[in-house]
Amino acid sequence: VQVVESGGGLVQPGESLRLSCAASGFPFSTHKMSWVRQRLGKGLEWVSDINSDDSTDYSDSVKGRFTISRDNSQNMVYLQMNSLKAEDTAVYYCTYGEARELRGQGTQVTVSS
Repeated sequence: VQVVESGGGLVQPGESLRLSCAASGFPFSTHKMSWVRQRLGKGLEWVSDINSDDSTDYSDSVKGRFTISRDNSQNMVYLQMNSLKAEDTAVYYCTYGEARELRGQGTQVTVSS
């Protein structure tokens, strides 16, 4: 299994970023995919899920600002992040399966003026 996150960077509050996740080594289309994040010195925090039927769920902290999507033809998952806040600063990881297996290195998102 391989999971590679990309798209992070430094942005100002209120700006947007789109994270990408390339996955391989398992039957992608049948698996739940998720984004979790880890703020400096904190534990992992669930952000969003997208199920095999394309249904989605979001944490209250990002609902209405973030949108998760997937492209089964490319084995890709995306996280569109709008109206970013300083508290969104974290390393973002893409996970797979019901147990939210974490295999990638993550991508750093920094929101700062």
